[in-house]
Amino acid sequence: MDLQTRKLELIQEFLKIQSEDVVSQLEKIIRKENKISEDDNFKPMSIEEFNSRIDKSMDDSKNGRLIEASEFKAKIDKWN
Repeated sequence: MDLQTRKLELIQEFLKIQSEDVVSQLEKIIRKENKISEDDNFKPMSIEEFNSRIDKSMDDSKNGRLIEASEFKAKIDKWN
């Protein structure tokens, strides 16, 4: 059976699911797989880009464009 056929069958089976928990578990699996895929595409930055980011960070610090770690964590907690 080819991949396209398998995906279509999976979609058909997915549409039959009535359990919120099962859908949530499948969503987590898909998110995890997408994250792994994104990680595989990771490429290190060049020295020039690294230094540029350091310069920008230093400039942000000097000009007060920072937030406290606790404030940042609170914003992240709202994402979920």
